[in-house]
Amino acid sequence: MRLWFSSISRCSQYITGNKVSLSFRIIMSRTKTDQVLENLKNNPYFDKYAKKIAELQQINPDLLKERIEEEEKKVQKRKEKREEERSIYRAKAKSEVIEASHTKEVRLSDIMNMEMIKEKAKEEIEQIWTEYHKQKDYICATMEPEQYERIFDYGKKYPLFLLPLPRKQGYEFFLSQFQGNKVYMTSLLWYQTHKENAPECLTLTHYTEFKDSKGVVLMRGEFDLNFLNCQEAQCLANELQLYYTGKSSERLKLMETFNNAPNDFKYNDLISQLEKISFVT
Repeated sequence: MRLWFSSISRCSQYITGNKVSLSFRIIMSRTKTDQVLENLKNNPYFDKYAKKIAELQQINPDLLKERIEEEEKKVQKRKEKREEERSIYRAKAKSEVIEASHTKEVRLSDIMNMEMIKEKAKEEIEQIWTEYHKQKDYICATMEPEQYERIFDYGKKYPLFLLPLPRKQGYEFFLSQFQGNKVYMTSLLWYQTHKENAPECLTLTHYTEFKDSKGVVLMRGEFDLNFLNCQEAQCLANELQLYYTGKSSERLKLMETFNNAPNDFKYNDLISQLEKISFVT
């Protein structure tokens, strides 16, 4: 379309009179409008407004075209919103049919020598855990049993949620899902594209072997280096904790809406919450 306009501009140099140039503009507008009107005839309300549409088409075809294009944009936005809602429902359905028996059990002994650390104090275990992951492509954390239980109690109640991650072009949303002692995250775009086959880009695993005996839960986060860096993975983990500790009634309301009334959920509310956090820190 841009090339076609350029051709008309060059042709106008060889055609004298504004009237001729105007006729090119009207022909272009009517051609586009006629095409859109042909599509509109399938609308059940077309007959009701057909006369007014015809009058506006004769008086100001460009204005009619603009109004039609505005309406098309609104329709497209509604379609995109419905697709996002369907994606949320599909993700929820997936989480409901996955049984705990299908979840691979993970043990701290798979990555650490339990015999060497089981007699150590809580503070020593926390230090060993942190030092162990410093030079590795993981994120890690330690938490009190009460904090862990609070997070996972809310995780059972609200197993799915969205988290915004700041990017250069704006924000990217990540879908999180609680399952067993893990939290899986994938890009919402990946989920909309691949559905239940969407790959995880971040997995947070919580080890509870020392929860009762030492009073500490160890967390390790594995992330896709092709999609997230360490700071971005840590940002998502921090956001998850802020929501699921349940200390903010506003954030709890957002989680409840997302899981139980997705039609009322607004993505901009997540961004507003993140900007509040950034401002405070």
